[in-house]
Amino acid sequence: MSPEEKRAHTDRMIADTLRQRQQREAGYREQALKLYPWICGRCAREFTRDNLQQLTVHHRDHNHDNNPKDGSNWELLCLYCHDNEHARELDADAARQAGVVDGKSPKNRASAQPFANLKELLTKGKN
Repeated sequence: MSPEEKRAHTDRMIADTLRQRQQREAGYREQALKLYPWICGRCAREFTRDNLQQLTVHHRDHNHDNNPKDGSNWELLCLYCHDNEHARELDADAARQAGVVDGKSPKNRASAQPFANLKELLTKGKN
């Protein structure tokens, strides 16, 4: 297969994947917009037909294949709140990987206290 054929094949695969994703999203998005008021579930911003494209469907369990007909896994979020929700999840994953528990680093992490003897250093300087 020539480089051009490989590139064309890859482009077709990407286009097909995007098309399938858009079709899947269109189904549950339309259902969610019928079930719920057009209001962001976090910031309470209201939406109209003019700006409805800025309202997204968030999967509460982060599984885009879990789409119950009653909408129990969905919430409508504006683009900003949706991005924030996913950023918070990424931050939480990074903290778990780093071993941070309840906002505290594990004992084996660095625990430098660069200003521990600052008062002593300052009083020495005056003498």
